[in-house]
Order: sequence, then C-alpha cells, then structure tokens
Amino acid sequence: MENHHNHLKLCDASGPAIILAGSGMCTGGRIVDHLAKGIEDSTNDILFVGYQAAGTPGRAIQDYADKPGGYVYLDDDRKTINAKVHTLTGYSAHADQKGLVDWIASIPEKPGAIKLVHVEGSARSTLKDVLEKRGHTVQ
Repeated sequence: MENHHNHLKLCDASGPAIILAGSGMCTGGRIVDHLAKGIEDSTNDILFVGYQAAGTPGRAIQDYADKPGGYVYLDDDRKTINAKVHTLTGYSAHADQKGLVDWIASIPEKPGAIKLVHVEGSARSTLKDVLEKRGHTVQ
C-alpha cells in the first residue's frame, strides 16, 4: 500500500483476499489493523512465517489460537481468536545458535565483549554459556 488511505480501503474490502504484511511481532503497524479486522472471523487464516517473541501479540496469537476462548489484545482492544492460525517454520532470517557461534568464530579479531540483546531468557543463557566456554566475554 502506498499510503494510509489505501491501507484503510484494503481493511474495509469485502470478499476473499490475501494480505501480506510485514508482521514483526504484531506490536504495531498495518498488520495490527488487518488482524483486528479479521482475527475474530473463523473463515480467515493467519500465517506466521517469522519468529514471535514471548510477550508480543504475535506470540499470544500463536499460543492461544487453539485454546477455547483464546484472545489477544490489539491496540488495547481484546479480540477473540477465531481465525485459524498457522506457523510455517524454516523461514526466519534469524540465525540459530550454531549460525551465531560460527559467525562469531569467523571474526578475524576476537571481540572484546559480546552483548546478547535479542534473545529470549533461556536461549540467551544457553548461548552465553556456549560462548563463554569458547573464551568470549559475554555481558
């Protein structure tokens, strides 16, 4: 969509449609409008192709879609999840632990310190342990 006006027209479109939207974690942007409009309709499907972090609306949708009465808050508005929710794995642009460790090992000069900022708690702790065992300082 080139502008917000066209985006709103798409939100109000009737009939079948496929809407591709940069999802992030469903915390903001146009995806929130599309989800709010269609998440309660059981004839709709929502597909996630990227990672959804704990504590985000995207993860809540994944976690509660199959639970009776499952809901999510979108822009402070409680929405019941009636749409069918699917998660396609293997499409994330994020590296896995091995990919990250290999990438760090490929740096010609060992970093003075590594700060882990974009990983969930248990995964962060495990990655920290792996890196420290390889002699890195991890903050």
